[in-house]
Amino acid sequence: MNSSLERSRKIRTAGTYAFFIIGSVIMIFPFVWMFLTSFKTVEESMIIPPTILPAAWQTKNYTDATASLPFLALYKNTFLMIFWRVVCAVAFSSMAGYAFAKLNFKGKNLLFSVVLLQMMLPSQIFITPQYQMLAKLGLTNSIFGLVFPGLVSAFGTFFLRQAYMGIPDEISEAAYLDGCNQWQAFVKVMAPLTKSSMAALAVFTAVFAYGDLMWPLIVNTDLNMMTLSSGLATLRGQFSTNFPVMMAGSLLAMIPMVVLYLFFQKQFIEGVAMTGGK
Repeated sequence: MNSSLERSRKIRTAGTYAFFIIGSVIMIFPFVWMFLTSFKTVEESMIIPPTILPAAWQTKNYTDATASLPFLALYKNTFLMIFWRVVCAVAFSSMAGYAFAKLNFKGKNLLFSVVLLQMMLPSQIFITPQYQMLAKLGLTNSIFGLVFPGLVSAFGTFFLRQAYMGIPDEISEAAYLDGCNQWQAFVKVMAPLTKSSMAALAVFTAVFAYGDLMWPLIVNTDLNMMTLSSGLATLRGQFSTNFPVMMAGSLLAMIPMVVLYLFFQKQFIEGVAMTGGK
């Protein structure tokens, strides 16, 4: 009986490991293929059936990619956009979430319904009015133009509101009894209790900002003011595509997110993990 249970446990364990190994291979394979393709010739990248390893490792593709795009400017623009979007999303969403969760004011439910409505609508419908506002202010082709849609986050407001609602009211009431005003209770007592939620919001804001393509392409037409995602889109030719150069450029474009992950690995893992459970 015990040997049967042990065999059954081993089979389940082996099946679990096999499932995760297959899933890992499926996840990693596109990146491995991109890396190998970046060293191939154009002919090798389009041959049928495809070859896995390049016949001769071509570093010229990276030279062509860096010659076609101002990567230093793209890196700078991308880092600045991510940084300011994260700062604005965390700061403003935290204040708004606290107000909706803990304060009582006239029109509170109506205003929060507007926030929820913004979450339900596709972001594309806001592109035209946002662009018109920036154009009239003369702020297109600027870092502020890249950050503008992320100044306020409806998702962040909702997310942090839920975090503040999970904090007992007795904590803020105790702060008031100790002499804190509303702002001091928020900054010194309530906000530090939501650090995990803020880290999760920062993670998702950074990932979404890094992958944003449509808005940077629209608001910044100057190549030196584009981000990595919009800059890579210009590598695609009108009638033909040089896949090895595109793959080389894509690998170079992955560097910022890899660097961010290496420096903030703990926050990335905790932020993603805490969104999966209460």
